[in-house]
Amino acid sequence: MSARIILFGATGYTGGRTAEAMAARGLRPVLAGRDPARLAAVAERLGGLETARADVTDEGSVAALVGPGDVLVSTVGPFVKLGRPAVSAAVDVGAIYLDSTGEPPFIREVFERRGPAAERTGAALLTAFGNDYVPGVLAGALALRAAGEGAARVDVGYFITGAGRGQAFSRGTLRSVIGVATEQVYAWRDGALRTEPAGARLRTFDVAGRPRPGVTIGGTEQFALPRLAPGLRTADVYLGWFGAASRAVHLGSRATPWLGRVPGTSRALAAMAGLLTRTATEAPSAEALAGMRSHFVAEVFDDSGTLLARTRLTAPEAYTITADLLAWGAGRAAGHGVRGSGALDPVAAFGLDELTAGAAEAGIVPADGSY
Repeated sequence: MSARIILFGATGYTGGRTAEAMAARGLRPVLAGRDPARLAAVAERLGGLETARADVTDEGSVAALVGPGDVLVSTVGPFVKLGRPAVSAAVDVGAIYLDSTGEPPFIREVFERRGPAAERTGAALLTAFGNDYVPGVLAGALALRAAGEGAARVDVGYFITGAGRGQAFSRGTLRSVIGVATEQVYAWRDGALRTEPAGARLRTFDVAGRPRPGVTIGGTEQFALPRLAPGLRTADVYLGWFGAASRAVHLGSRATPWLGRVPGTSRALAAMAGLLTRTATEAPSAEALAGMRSHFVAEVFDDSGTLLARTRLTAPEAYTITADLLAWGAGRAAGHGVRGSGALDPVAAFGLDELTAGAAEAGIVPADGSY
């Protein structure tokens, strides 16, 4: 018998799409949140799903809903501000936890601080189980497998093409991106995890026949890929969403360490993010998403800088990817469990072949049509 799936955030944009993707797969998640009326409307539209009143920011409230082996899915962010109680509840009861975050500080906390506690209770924590950062982990793992011995460095890039007019990202995504741009994040350098500003490095990738710039960001890859290739010295993740502004982001990263030393900077930046996103709608524009494609590139090099392998994946727009991945991961975990406990990357949790098949169901496929 499958474990229960409990979903927080179904009345928001990403969570609503995740609930739809789950229902389309025949899953029957319990929709949890603080507004019974709004939850009931979503539940009725999706075929009469069960609902539960609970507060995702209250650990006891979440823990009261979840039992050992149940699957807890959260799409409620910003996760640095709102996500910790749900993780704590999952750890305490020994549940399987998935979320939609793309926030490097939260990801690092889950792996470094929450993971050891989860190992002790038998919980499994799969943070950032969406467009951020499952496709890059998959691309990197496939490239490492193709490269064989001698892999010393892997670069992963995230890019989008074909965005139409209008707002391309939800208000929540915009807030997270603005916040991350001024954060200290991390990279895998010289065989160890090291703290550095977002955007510390800049490089271009060949994407859809054009050179496109990206700047470094912390992701799940820096935790996942060194596990797969213990000799890996460098693992970098590049975000190419800024286009021509990537160089400005890169140059601005030099000021990040100094800003962190100025009292009140965090509050000022949070207020600025609020002002910049105040006029943004909760949902992105359908016109902007209609022709959008996602592209993921992973390149593996040896110690001399010689390219050993390259993997290119392509997929629909980011919100479709996230909803479908969360639905697939939750359904797979509920029906079959995951491999191991603690903070897990998607390859560790499901195995590379199983993840490849699941990602294909979410539309993440080789750009050339074959692996």
